[in-house]
Amino acid sequence: MGFDSRHSTPGFKRQLIFTNGETRSFKRASLLLERVNGLKVSANTIERICMEVGDELASAAEHDWQGILDGEAVLPQVAVVSCDGGRIRTRKANCGPGIHLECTGWNETKNAIFVSASSDTSSSDPQPRPPSCFLNRNHVAGLTETAKTKENAGRDSPLLGSQKSPPKQPGKRRQPKHKPKKIHRTLISSMRNSRVFGVQMDREARRRKFDQASRRVFVADGLSCNWTIHAEHFRGDVAILDFTHAVSYLHRGSIACFGQGVEAWENYKRWMILTWQGKVAEVIEERLVHQSRLGEAPADAGEDDPRAQLRQIIGYLKNNLDRMHYARYRCEGLPTTSAWMESAVKEINYRTKGTEMFWNHPAGAEAILQIRAASLSDDDRLARFLARRPGSARIRKANQIATIAA
Repeated sequence: MGFDSRHSTPGFKRQLIFTNGETRSFKRASLLLERVNGLKVSANTIERICMEVGDELASAAEHDWQGILDGEAVLPQVAVVSCDGGRIRTRKANCGPGIHLECTGWNETKNAIFVSASSDTSSSDPQPRPPSCFLNRNHVAGLTETAKTKENAGRDSPLLGSQKSPPKQPGKRRQPKHKPKKIHRTLISSMRNSRVFGVQMDREARRRKFDQASRRVFVADGLSCNWTIHAEHFRGDVAILDFTHAVSYLHRGSIACFGQGVEAWENYKRWMILTWQGKVAEVIEERLVHQSRLGEAPADAGEDDPRAQLRQIIGYLKNNLDRMHYARYRCEGLPTTSAWMESAVKEINYRTKGTEMFWNHPAGAEAILQIRAASLSDDDRLARFLARRPGSARIRKANQIATIAA
């Protein structure tokens, strides 16, 4: 039918954007449109339209979604902010389509989630014992770097033995009341650096009235850029280190102290339970004793040297000590993991990361990240934005179009 990014109707562009946002590639979106609607639209045409809309979405966010999401933010009981990086493959600017080894590489995406939640508080720790998954050897190995090495790939490590993961219990499990229940979430994603992304996060949080909530929390892993964003924009939020991330360091530390074997696993379990209870200072003191026993790592020690590993792990625990009061967080009805963020990153990666998938950097990647994040947000912002674009059936008068364009 000869559709392109200049002549297709607003309604059809809307179909293109939604189809593209929920499929793995421009090519798959083109195929789906042909099979479902009987309309042939090239992948290049879909890409051009997405570039236009992606740029406009970024501009709408910079203007706090004025005229699109006005006056509807509800003050949350618990405001949860979390951020994490992702990895996608990109081409350098002006490299053109195709794979050029000298022009391609991995780049980081910045992702953040904003969750309005509800939970109960408690005067005593409502869950003093950790979940059984953190006491399962194979599950813990899957959370640590040691389980990802080639030596352990496809076989049980000496530390782990042959224990199988526990079978899932049938039926729906009741969520403890102290665990926050997700009510409403929005997402943002970008290729911009962490300084700029921090400003974007602050803008979205304020628009959602998160700065006015009585219980505010910022959950992230140990990357310093995450905590720089917290210090600059979310200083009033309770800072929480993702417990799952802490577990990987506890597990690595047990191997550094005791090598591979039962003794390492038993000490990991004890240290993990102490950390779950917020007694991280005790864990640090014990590890300092083992560091003294092993001796200082020489300046030229490699990454595999247990002494160098232990020094890094102790430094990690010390740096995050004030973010690991997990028993207190449970009493306050706050999350102790970044599971919501991890899940959101996987949803974003579904569209942005795949075999032989390379994005034009930065424009192509930025546009699709804007569309994907808007599509995944609970406030239906993508549909509402498209309904207000110039040319939409809802926008009839010329002066209305001019106002929106401005």
